[in-house]
Amino acid sequence: MDPLRQSPSPCSSRPSSPKTPPCEMLGYVGIEAVLDQLKIKAMKMGFEFNIMVVGQSGLGKSTMLNTLFKSKVWQCTPPGLEMPTPQTLQLKSVTHVIEEKGVKLKLTVTDTPGFGDQINNDKCWNPILGYINEQYERYLQEEILITRQRHIPDTRVHCCVYFVPPTGHCLRPLDIEFLQRLCRTVNVVPVIARADSLTLEEREAFRRRIQHNLRTHCIEVYPQKCFDEDINDRILNSKIRDRIPFAVVGADRQHLVNGRCVLGRKTKWGVIEGPTVGKPTTRKQTDLEIKSLLAAGRTQGKASGQGQRSGSCLAVENMAHCEFPLLRDLLIRSHLQDLKDITHNVHYENYRVCRLNESHVLPHGPCWVNLAPTPPGPSVVPGPSKVCRQAREDSDDNEDDY
Repeated sequence: MDPLRQSPSPCSSRPSSPKTPPCEMLGYVGIEAVLDQLKIKAMKMGFEFNIMVVGQSGLGKSTMLNTLFKSKVWQCTPPGLEMPTPQTLQLKSVTHVIEEKGVKLKLTVTDTPGFGDQINNDKCWNPILGYINEQYERYLQEEILITRQRHIPDTRVHCCVYFVPPTGHCLRPLDIEFLQRLCRTVNVVPVIARADSLTLEEREAFRRRIQHNLRTHCIEVYPQKCFDEDINDRILNSKIRDRIPFAVVGADRQHLVNGRCVLGRKTKWGVIEGPTVGKPTTRKQTDLEIKSLLAAGRTQGKASGQGQRSGSCLAVENMAHCEFPLLRDLLIRSHLQDLKDITHNVHYENYRVCRLNESHVLPHGPCWVNLAPTPPGPSVVPGPSKVCRQAREDSDDNEDDY
């Protein structure tokens, strides 16, 4: 029997035991107070989120991060001051604590200046993959200690936003080679950078070519099909997958437009409008906003005319011009915890199994997973198991029924 079928699959997040019949209650017990207890505990501890941005220089990675969190989480290069191109890829991380309505978020941002900027980009992804695996190793070393900390510092990369240059053609060989390795190690969300340089027709054609490249080369970007837990997740994530890669535009300066203070960029065509400062948003509106944005994107696009610069304002939060709201809602408002769960239960678990097999800590038995020796260089995390691949095939078959 295949040992992979004997071991528990990271794709199955729910127990396989049969359903326990509900017990009839004679009165109020107060079980619902558990939610309040969890909320109070979470508010005290705060949350951690680690994000990495990868792409060539000049694609607006720093500006997009500042727009995403509406704060100066990354210092941009002043206009007119050109920084020298680094001779090798250098990873830089910065950590901030952001607080909103009493909720504290410890945000760590990792940039990769120098990626793809050299003449010879052979194996330029090794430092990035090495950094991601190094964070897994740190967590593993803390986890296997006899006396462990109550809260292990989590420096693992929960999401990697990959910026695709707006060439209008297709993915480059460098993009394909890197994404094939990256998607096995971390959650990858590709975006089309500087989407305002493309018309709506060019943007849609470019998106379809990229989606075709991802399918052809078996690149699984987030959200992955095999991790959809129920029909509601499958429907929502299918709509998100249909719009990936998101076409985004960043803006981190405030301007006064029609009496409103907005974040935007001023050009000779007008003001490229960003998110409205101080716009109230409640958690209850989030799911409805995501669904309405996904449903209304093409409708607004058709109504806006042939080009993106019709009128005097190109709005970042206008779905007719830019899909920044979809990226923001995916990373922060709807899937932030899911990104962390998949990182811990899937990517980190794969790395942990590899390391334990290499060090012979895991005893031979029913749960033993036979893996090939790790080649020299950055650790290679195995791809999805047979169970996960079977789940993807079943998901594709079920999706055809809708």
